[in-house]
Amino acid sequence: MCRHLAYVGPPVTLASPVLDAPHSLLHQSHAPADMRGGGTVNVDGFGVGWYPSTDGAAMRYRTASPIWSDDSFAALARVTTSPALLAAVRSATTGMPVTPTANAPFVDGRWLFSHNGRVAGWPESVTAIAGELPVRDLLTLDASTDSALLWALVRRNLRAGQDPARVLRDVVTSVAAAAPGSRLNLLLTDGTTIWATAWGHALSLRVDAHRALVASEPIDEPPTWTGVPDRHLVEARPGHHRVIPLLTTTGVR
Repeated sequence: MCRHLAYVGPPVTLASPVLDAPHSLLHQSHAPADMRGGGTVNVDGFGVGWYPSTDGAAMRYRTASPIWSDDSFAALARVTTSPALLAAVRSATTGMPVTPTANAPFVDGRWLFSHNGRVAGWPESVTAIAGELPVRDLLTLDASTDSALLWALVRRNLRAGQDPARVLRDVVTSVAAAAPGSRLNLLLTDGTTIWATAWGHALSLRVDAHRALVASEPIDEPPTWTGVPDRHLVEARPGHHRVIPLLTTTGVR
């Protein structure tokens, strides 16, 4: 099971939440607190996306190497700062390719996206949903994985100008209906706001007046974090958050 996190707030080094926090993504990659979906370590690569400027596109670093073995990233992360980031470590589902392009974050302009979980019955369970995408989108998937398909579904609706909360809700509920038993923790940011779903796995939230963090597991002292209930969506930015049931239209417009 993958682990992921997103941060928005005052500029921090990439190393701060990803490598240096007490239960950083690096620590979670080999000592996770919750692996109810199976697996013990996230050995199949990682990726980090961040924002070099407040009004430009996101940048991305991703590799199929384990995060603990990548000294080049560690050096980069300690000298690179950003007001927002999204990072993920990967434990590949059996049968999925282990390549850099299969790793989150997936990127489109300022959008960064990650998926923690799996689509049950892949790929047969979602062939009808995949068939709704333009052929070009299917031919240009980052990888032949469930996460890359979920990103293509999310990206299509973001490009159409739909509200991000509605986009995530619609993708999660439609895929869950087609593929019961799926685990669909999705994480999305545009560098100012974070949107995430809890569907079949843990998700935690920490928000104050200055910063917002959403992560598979708290990266520091748990008392400062709030668990997101299963089958809920969270929208968070500094000084604001809301948690919404995914199986109702109330509050998602």
